[in-house]
Formats: sequence, structure tokens, C-alpha cells
Amino acid sequence: QVQLMESGGGLVEPGGSLRLSCTASGVSLRDYAVGWFRQAPGKEREVVACISNSDGRTFYEDFVVGRFTISRDNAKNTLYLQMNRLEPEDTAVYYCAGSGRLYYDISDLYTERPYDYWGQGTLVTVSS
Repeated sequence: QVQLMESGGGLVEPGGSLRLSCTASGVSLRDYAVGWFRQAPGKEREVVACISNSDGRTFYEDFVVGRFTISRDNAKNTLYLQMNRLEPEDTAVYYCAGSGRLYYDISDLYTERPYDYWGQGTLVTVSS
């Protein structure tokens, strides 16, 4: 049984940092395309960042470029999202997702469709 579990969310002041973790069980993340998505109140879920499983390329949505970093530790079977210079607009539930299928075009990973497995989400609130 494949499970993804996020942790690390919480309340942070604007300009602060958080690191989200996504620990996998039942699957080796090293072989998976993985991504972080978020859903703000009243909005649709959107991609934040992802890693291709064909060549290891990463993608970041424009609103997080230079502030967020996606990475994974294969030994710990864990995916991370380091979030710096957080803004109130970053307030959302953050989800990790994974797909075991091979994608050669990283743009295929920008939507929810390719992902087979999702975590339950972790809430990030940026407020003073």
C-alpha cells in the first residue's frame, strides 16, 4: 500500500521560512515523478514545483521561483519543499504527489492528472 504523508506546515510570519516533508511508504520515491501542489481557500489546486523521473529536471511555478526549493533524499525516501521569504499569498494546504509512470516532458507534470498518489495535505498559514 502506497502512502505519502506530509508534515512541517504551520503558522509563520511574512518573510519567514518553513520546510515541508513528504515521507513515502510502499514505494521508492527515487523512481517516481514527484510534485508539490497547493490549494488556497476558494481556489483550485495548483502546481508549486515538481521533479521529473526521466532526467531529474525541476520545475517551479513563477510565484515561487527564487523562494522555494524542491528536493528529495532517496535514502530517507522523503521529498522536501524548502519555503523561504513566505508571503501571505502562500497560505494554502500543501500536498505532495507521486507518479510511477515515466514522463519525458516535464510539462506533463504541471497538472494533477499524471499523479497516482497524494498525501493528505499540510496547512501553511502566513500571517502576522
